[in-house]
Amino acid sequence: MSNFDLDLNAVEDHLPDEADEEDLSGAVELGHLDGSTSDEEWVETVMSGRILVLNVEGDVNELAAGFAREIRNEGGGLVHFRGFLIVSPPGIEIDTDRV
Repeated sequence: MSNFDLDLNAVEDHLPDEADEEDLSGAVELGHLDGSTSDEEWVETVMSGRILVLNVEGDVNELAAGFAREIRNEGGGLVHFRGFLIVSPPGIEIDTDRV
């Protein structure tokens, strides 16, 4: 058996703390766009780095009117595709070339 020196204290320094575990930047969140969630909550979710895939239950223009412009102004993207609204944060492009 080889002589192996493992410093467990040094390893612990590299483990994420609880705040790091809650960082869901780049995560995809599924939901319903039906008017039951506040516009502020959608904006906050997207601006925290999450991508939304929302099943649209009604008129997409009416339901997204309260948050779409703010997200676009901040550099985010919105695409309505087959009954879903895909919303991306700034820096994440929604590629529609194959649509």
